[in-house]
Amino acid sequence: MHIAVVGSGYVGLVTGACLADFGMDVTCVDKDERKIAMLQRGEVPIYEPGLDALIAKNAKAGRLRFTTDVAEAVQRALVVFIAVGTPPREDGSADLSYVTQVAETIADHLNGYKVVVTKSTVPIGTGQIIERIIRERSGGKFPFSVVSNPEFLREGSAIEDFMRPDRVVIGARDPQAIAIMKDIYAPLYLIETPFVITNVESAELIKYASNAFLATKVTFINEVAVLCERLGADVHHVAKGMGLDRRIGPKFLHPGPGFGGSCFPKDTRALVDIAQQAGYRFAIVEAVVEANERIKARMVEKIRKACGGSVAGQVIGILGLAFKPETDDMRESPAIPIVSELVKDGAKIRAFDPAAMENAKELLPAEVVYCQDAYDAATGADCLVIITEWNQFRSLDLERLAACMAKPLVVDLRNVYEPEKMREAGFAYECVGRAATQLPKG
Repeated sequence: MHIAVVGSGYVGLVTGACLADFGMDVTCVDKDERKIAMLQRGEVPIYEPGLDALIAKNAKAGRLRFTTDVAEAVQRALVVFIAVGTPPREDGSADLSYVTQVAETIADHLNGYKVVVTKSTVPIGTGQIIERIIRERSGGKFPFSVVSNPEFLREGSAIEDFMRPDRVVIGARDPQAIAIMKDIYAPLYLIETPFVITNVESAELIKYASNAFLATKVTFINEVAVLCERLGADVHHVAKGMGLDRRIGPKFLHPGPGFGGSCFPKDTRALVDIAQQAGYRFAIVEAVVEANERIKARMVEKIRKACGGSVAGQVIGILGLAFKPETDDMRESPAIPIVSELVKDGAKIRAFDPAAMENAKELLPAEVVYCQDAYDAATGADCLVIITEWNQFRSLDLERLAACMAKPLVVDLRNVYEPEKMREAGFAYECVGRAATQLPKG
């Protein structure tokens, strides 16, 4: 089966590479000539573990190719995936201009029956917009079907999420299109992946509702962490006690400096706008968006307090800049407002991230000094702040770390370390939601 994936960003590349690995003949398209040239040379423009090897394997096998020629790709394909960006506008609503441009291009190059699949996260009703554009612009010369097939990929584990998903959602009205989509995902039937077959609008909303609920869990435990600090409780114990209830579950109950990335911030704001457009106020999600911003500001205040009330003139080491481990994605990273505010307050920042420093340079103040490793970032620091919980930060040589620093002070915004262990190692240690005295083991 010939497939075109229009948009070679994060979702498009992962989708194209994984579908090629399923045995499909895939052409990934992008108008960015530089990006396509890189991919044709075997270079991958994003950081995602395992993606480079998967692309190389399928390109060598002839199942995966890259081009800027969208007309040829569309005409050759039976199924066209739309995987372009839907960035937020200033009011929080999703910008669909890239999606509508692709729909127009597909309409201009229809040469037979096509299944047009939205993989991008789009507002409810986008499928109808795409259908109208293609029908009106093509003049009804050829039949086509529009399908919503939202992605549920976590950056850092996207390939595993695609190959072994919790579910596959297919939103369509045409039985023929549903049958074709089932053929595409046939390898997932073998591992008994649940399939949700519904209409287009429900599939579009499943994506937003899922991300908003997960963002709510993250925000809820961050709010609980505030209470823990004020009341003498331990957020880890509280989260464990909650998570053992199977109705709640343990995932996304990890306190920290707030959620970021390409999905949660954008999708929560977009869902608020979608609700408003429907004449409804989605108060829970509005509260989540507002609380997440407060949490980031609270982290800055926590650092100030640990540093004696002011960071002016102090050297602050920063470990982790990406919004989460195993990615170079800086979009909406909590590190951006935290570092920016510290620089504004007069701190001297020394930062290290294993993957995101090049991207960070475009978003953080010019005064930030980028370092070679964690110990370099800690050199001469009056305070070391852990913002992203990369695995390599979990087992630092504490003796060496203390020797690097001007003052043995660590503010751990991800609760990577045990407070008792850090204090025994001679560090003044601040974390999130763990004000309680640690219980004896056993």
